[in-house]
Amino acid sequence: MNLTVVRLKLSMLMASIGIILLGLAVGLVVAKLAFGASIGTSLIIGILSFIVVLNVIQWLFGPYLIQAAYHVHEVSPNDPQYSWLYGLVAEAASYNKISMPKVFIADVPFPNAFAYGSPIAGKRIAFTMPILRLLNREELLAVAGHELGHLKHRDVEVMLAVGLIPALIFYLGYWLFWGGMFGEGNGRNNNGGLILLLGLAMVVVSYLFQFLVLFINRMREAYADVNSASTVPGGAENLQTALAKLTLSTDPKAMEKYKKKQGATGQISSMLFFNSPTDEEVPTYDARELVEIWKHTKVSPFADFFMDHPHPAKRIQLLEKMKYSSN
Repeated sequence: MNLTVVRLKLSMLMASIGIILLGLAVGLVVAKLAFGASIGTSLIIGILSFIVVLNVIQWLFGPYLIQAAYHVHEVSPNDPQYSWLYGLVAEAASYNKISMPKVFIADVPFPNAFAYGSPIAGKRIAFTMPILRLLNREELLAVAGHELGHLKHRDVEVMLAVGLIPALIFYLGYWLFWGGMFGEGNGRNNNGGLILLLGLAMVVVSYLFQFLVLFINRMREAYADVNSASTVPGGAENLQTALAKLTLSTDPKAMEKYKKKQGATGQISSMLFFNSPTDEEVPTYDARELVEIWKHTKVSPFADFFMDHPHPAKRIQLLEKMKYSSN
């Protein structure tokens, strides 16, 4: 297995386990300090059970909410207009050695592609209309390889588990805050003011844990990029140009920005979610020029701190490493 992939997998595993254990430890310690050992442990178990139930329900039925929000319709192998898209995903699935997911087209005005699903809804992958017009077949195949990587690596389930921790800490803080304001202390003393402040601190800590969740999500996105590069023929290069086209379609001045700030950490939207739709075709030569600029852009470690996707230049440089390692 490629050394870059091994390092990425180990980093994700250790970071995910670390966040979960750290969050549970913080919650248990604070709950025990506030309510005593027995009550504190029971409180943590109760809150965690409540959050798990809510998240599992959302996970099971979430795909149907996505269907409604994105106005999707399923593509069949015999679709008179989009059977080629079904065949493209089937090709990517064969490269990834996974079962064929359901394929959908979303009638929304921005270029996007996403994978989702649940045990009830099954595995699904969707493309919006603008991304089908923007990218060529090879680039769409690379994007499909990225999205199938999310399904293959069970990213929805991983992020569901990691996301429990900020929710646990938030609800614990919420419980402590209102307990300190209206309760009679922790059962061993009546210092409600201290409990209230502790609750506020836990709410703040829950937001800090969200940055750790974003960090894990960025690694999952990088891993999906690696999956496309390592399974789809030409996946690394075509995913690079796809990313550049998607960026230029939503920010036509991105080229000028990076030419001026090459070596800086200017931020632009990440691949696979945009808010400024356009139907203008992006020339491939412009996309390749932007890719070349990104290859040599020095990115600050904190450039994507608030983002759920890695900085585009980081993604391009990782894909570039995959091109050489696959040769």
